Order: sequence, then C-alpha cells, then structure tokens
Amino acid sequence: MITVLSGGVGAARLLRALRRHDADVELSAVVNVGDDVVMHGLTICPDLDTIMYTLAGVNNDELGWGLAGESWRVMQRLGELGGDNWFGLGDLDLATHLYRSQRLSHGATKTEVTRELVSKFGLDVALLPVSDDSITTEFDTEMGPLSFQEYFVRHHHDVVVNAVRVRGAAAARLSDESRDALERSERIVIAPSNPLISIDPILRVPGVLDILSQRRDDVVAVSPLVGGAALKGPADRLMRELGHDVNSVGVARFYQGIVGTMIIDVVDANQADAVSATGCDVRVTTTVMSDENHAMALADAVRS
Repeated sequence: MITVLSGGVGAARLLRALRRHDADVELSAVVNVGDDVVMHGLTICPDLDTIMYTLAGVNNDELGWGLAGESWRVMQRLGELGGDNWFGLGDLDLATHLYRSQRLSHGATKTEVTRELVSKFGLDVALLPVSDDSITTEFDTEMGPLSFQEYFVRHHHDVVVNAVRVRGAAAARLSDESRDALERSERIVIAPSNPLISIDPILRVPGVLDILSQRRDDVVAVSPLVGGAALKGPADRLMRELGHDVNSVGVARFYQGIVGTMIIDVVDANQADAVSATGCDVRVTTTVMSDENHAMALADAVRS
C-alpha cells in the first residue's frame, strides 16, 4: 500500500502516474482540507475535487481545476444579478458541491461523502480528508488578512505574504481512515505540492508528524521546485517571502526529520549533496510529468 500526502494538481498527477505504473497497488491519498471553503452555502473542497476529477479523466486541463466541457451560465447570471462570482464554479462542478453539501447537512462526514463521490466517479484510489474537522488556511498579507481563496483566486496569489496561519489544525482530529493509511502503508509519499499551503496543513494535524517521524525511513518526498521555480502556483514566491531557500534544499530543510528520501529533478542534480546534508537519501530523476515517459520515471523513482 502507498499513501500520498496530497495537495491539488501536482498530487493528482503523481497519483495518476502511480496508478498507471502499478494497476494492482493499493493506493490512498491523505488530502489537505485547509483550502476548503463555503461559497453560496456550498462546501467546496478544491484539492479533493481536483484529484478526483484528474483520476477520473474528466478534469479541465486548460484551467487546471474543475471539469472538462463546462458551461458557466449560473456564474454569469449570478454576476448579472449583482452576486459575488469571483470564485468561478462551472455548472457541472456545481453538482458535486450540491451533493456534498446536501450529504453534510444530513450528518455525513467529509470522509464519508468523499468515499461516496469517489465511488460514483468509478475510482479505485482512497481519497481521505486528513480530518473531518474544520481547518482553514489564512494569510497575513500587505493587503491585510486574506482567506485562502481570496489570496489564491481573487488576487491570483499576487500579493506579498508575511505569514501563513492554519486555523483549527491544532485542535483537529486525524481521521481514523487517514491514520490507518499512514500506519499501514509500506511507503508514504509527500507529493510535489506546495509545502507551505498544501502539505503543512496536513502536517499540523496532531498525530501526523509523529507517524512520519517514526516511519521516516519509509517516507519519500518529491520536490515541487525545479530550477528554483514552481511549475504551477506560488510555492517559490511564498518560500522566498517567508524566508526559506527557494530550491530543493529549502524543501528538504522544511521536511527535515520526517523524510528518509528526497526526489529532485535532474535540473537540480548539483544540489544533491546539499539535500543529502539535511539527513536524507537523494534520488535524481525527472520530476516534471509532462508526458507519459516522464510520469512513469517519477513513479518508478517513488516506488524504488
């Protein structure tokens, strides 16, 4: 069994590669819920949905989120009525959020609803919210406090960040399903997701760091930075603004003590010794899953 600590797009692509690499392996993802949000009365789980749509082959590759073949009539009409439509939800995507919100209102947990949705999309990967409790990532910025989605979507993550807070994480309970996956897996993988806003909210849930520290030799992390830059999103900029080295060495230091092996891209091969100096083994391969061969190479490195 392999369990992947997961954010959004990078994790989704790695999970897809791992599934294609070995159709028989039991595969789970412990997923960040710090960027979940309630909009228009609906509970939206961007990372869970991005992974689910990607694995089902129905994701919108052009946008990097939502469903392929979308229409936007509801959001268009909402704007015409004077409503708040800066957080775009496609008409097909809305069905997912309506279903989730209805089930939650009937007393189901986020874990239970996710399991139901995964089944409806015909997937054989267990998607596990790290906790069923409320966890909220927020930013102190040059504009003042911003919620995750205000920073990421409304302002296109183009605002200087002074600090990141993860409200509710310290009091959250690690779900039984996530704990079981982390304890039973032969290998735990930290996906090439943003360390500060996708992975750290998972690590802050009590119990996660203890498990990873105890199982450090079984933990593999994939650096999300290639040549000092993020392939997608603000990981590089956030690391710089918050005082981290903006390279794979900085990522390795962030995960120091919980990772036994770090995978870095061939572009960063000259950083291997510095990464190793943080106390982990280093594997060098392509980490950019730009085609099937590269994706399989990364999956193979993760499994080795």
